[in-house]
Amino acid sequence: QVQLVESGGGLVQPGGSLRLSCAASGMILNIYDMGWYRQAPGKQRELVATVTSEGSINYADSVKGRFTISRDNAKNTVYLQMNSLKPEDTAVYYCNAQHLLLSKKYEYWGQGTQVTVSS
Repeated sequence: QVQLVESGGGLVQPGGSLRLSCAASGMILNIYDMGWYRQAPGKQRELVATVTSEGSINYADSVKGRFTISRDNAKNTVYLQMNSLKPEDTAVYYCNAQHLLLSKKYEYWGQGTQVTVSS
């Protein structure tokens, strides 16, 4: 059974930093494209950052230069380092895993971790 478990969220002041972790189990992480998404109250879920199984990285324009996504396949864990946090970064952050095999898409989500940026 595949599980993605996020951790590291919390309350931080504007300008502060947080590091989110996504621990995967029941799967071989290195064949999956991994991503972080977020959903603020009243808004749709949006992409924050992705890292493919080959290591290609993509960021939303709103977080470029402030957030860094990384993966440690040996630890089956994906990270999101968030610096220079802004109140508009407040949201529930979700980990996502995707893998395409023989035209079938396998996709999994974590339960989310709350990030609140406020003074």
